[in-house]
Amino acid sequence: MSDSDDDVPQLSAATLAALQEFYDEQKMGQEQANDIYSVGAVEEDWGMSQFWYNEETATRLAEEAIQQAGKGGRIACLSCPSVYQRLRKGDLEGVSDVTAVVLEYDRRFSVYGDEFVFYDYNNPLALPENVCPPQSFDIVIADPPYLSEECLSKVAVSVNFLSKGKTLLCTGAIMEEHANKLMDLKMCSFLPKHSHNLANEFRCYTNYKSQLLS
Repeated sequence: MSDSDDDVPQLSAATLAALQEFYDEQKMGQEQANDIYSVGAVEEDWGMSQFWYNEETATRLAEEAIQQAGKGGRIACLSCPSVYQRLRKGDLEGVSDVTAVVLEYDRRFSVYGDEFVFYDYNNPLALPENVCPPQSFDIVIADPPYLSEECLSKVAVSVNFLSKGKTLLCTGAIMEEHANKLMDLKMCSFLPKHSHNLANEFRCYTNYKSQLLS
């Protein structure tokens, strides 16, 4: 038997070109899939009071959700799509052990398929029972769109309906008294930041002890 390269099967130039094209398409498809889960993949609409977290804050909150949900846990991201996107990017430790849904008024987020739930805080219990049965989420992360007692009180109804117990609220520092009164939440030391600096100071509030946010 000859040891020359003539005995090794060779692909034609056309086949090699087709194979390379296939690999390029596969790579592009994977990159596009990753892009839709990038924080801020859906552009902010300030008219809808949308202000996305920066990467550092989205990461910290996503890590907190994973830790608190535990293995096999469910996470509800209520009006905080940045956290959902950071979770679904899939590169955080323990993320494969949890599932998450995003509850949003903005139907552009329907790009996330069955994990998108249309949510209008004015109808706090108008939730699909097949995705959001009562007390079915190990942790609910909520970021109400408006800094008002009226908005927070309605969001609180949704949170209490969905959560098994743990709640993480992100809202303005001026809402501390209402967060405590309506949801029995305490302010954390962690300061959430947004991709665009906001005039209002934002804070995190929980009804449990948190190491990552303390």
